[in-house]
Amino acid sequence: MSKELEEIKKFVGTDRLVVGFNQVMKELRKNSLEKIFIASNPKEELLKDIKYYSELAKVPTVHLSIPNSELGPICKKRFFISFLGLKKSKE
Repeated sequence: MSKELEEIKKFVGTDRLVVGFNQVMKELRKNSLEKIFIASNPKEELLKDIKYYSELAKVPTVHLSIPNSELGPICKKRFFISFLGLKKSKE
């Protein structure tokens, strides 16, 4: 398993993992993300928005090798997930 998936699994169920396009965009605007994970098959128009705003905020994006249909179950969700955000630690 890749180190990115291990990192995601480590934060599943915590308040540091943000799920979905709308939540990731909201946190990007607040400049509270340290990393964004992107499934291998997101919708193109959503991907463009995430890339644009992540570059403005200087937040690195990680492109995963798994599709959104597999990312949902990894995050213990019953729906497809294309975007995940990792919030900055409060320490």
